[in-house]
Amino acid sequence: MKDGIHPKYVEAEIRCACGNVIKTRSTKPTIIVGICNACHPFYTGQQKFVDTAGRVDKFQQRAAKTLAAQAALAAKATKKKK
Repeated sequence: MKDGIHPKYVEAEIRCACGNVIKTRSTKPTIIVGICNACHPFYTGQQKFVDTAGRVDKFQQRAAKTLAAQAALAAKATKKKK
């Protein structure tokens, strides 16, 4: 290997937003992450399931209101033409 072309490989800390600190080795002395294995919902078992059926129902209700409003506007426009 050539001397002076490789980055320094030093002791490093990975710091999470939750406060967890993991010791490792890297080319950077400090790495800051937003989520780690100590606070990720998949690993902690505190996973929250989203009520997709409720969201779909709300979307369909909004779509029905929009279609009804468009139909009413079209009906009003045809009455004005007569």
